[in-house]
Amino acid sequence: MPRTRLLYVTDLAYPARGRRYGDEDIELTSRLREDFDLALCHPRDALSLMDAFDAVVVRNSGPVLAYRDAYDAFRAHALRTGARVYNQLTGRADMAGKQYLLDLGAAGFPVIPTVDRAADLELLPRAERYVVKPKLGADSMGLRIVTAGELPGLIDGSVLVQPRIDFAYEVSFYFVDHDFQYALYAPDPERRWALQPYEPTGADLDFARRFVEWNTVEHGVQRVDACRAPGGELLLVELEDLNPYLSLDALPADRREAFVGALKAALHRFLGAA
Repeated sequence: MPRTRLLYVTDLAYPARGRRYGDEDIELTSRLREDFDLALCHPRDALSLMDAFDAVVVRNSGPVLAYRDAYDAFRAHALRTGARVYNQLTGRADMAGKQYLLDLGAAGFPVIPTVDRAADLELLPRAERYVVKPKLGADSMGLRIVTAGELPGLIDGSVLVQPRIDFAYEVSFYFVDHDFQYALYAPDPERRWALQPYEPTGADLDFARRFVEWNTVEHGVQRVDACRAPGGELLLVELEDLNPYLSLDALPADRREAFVGALKAALHRFLGAA
């Protein structure tokens, strides 16, 4: 029987700081080819190619800001035609911008304190420096570190403001569909992508699962990024549900193999259910 045809969307040449998109996607596609017929394309080419494939897998495609027109056209076409896209285009986290940080904070979730209005600045904990980031930003594009005195002139409704927290480390939890796969952490706060395996506690996993269950992605890879705050609690930094980098090179061989197996199984389920 003919095998399922996947269009794998990636920007192999994207200059990600501390990460190697091309290496990760070349390795991962070499394994997916064991189960699927597969072709790679740049995100700007996805719209013109997608109709010839059974499904589209969006992976390390880089910040959407770099190709917003092409992404919007791809998304609109996929929704109009019912094309199968993995991750599903139903996410309400980074896939839809960073408004979710405000929404989750207002709902009582453990998120870094975040505001987007000058009138709400007094709700933030006092800090020596503050982080200002675009609501539609990604990969630190447009991010600024400023003093409190600079904030009033920067808040215009298009940015978020957070206190710069003196956290112990950052940790990321990786899920395929809603199934936890592995966790990695950066023990040096100044080296975000110098990652090592992390063994989460039950409380850690409960924290991460809350956000995956809140999100509306049944089929997809999600990464929950958190920081260990001075008080010992975890706070959400980002819920990446569009094209999370997986840092597979930081995993031991057996965990990497387990992830590949889980992703293959998830894609088969997704394609069989559609």
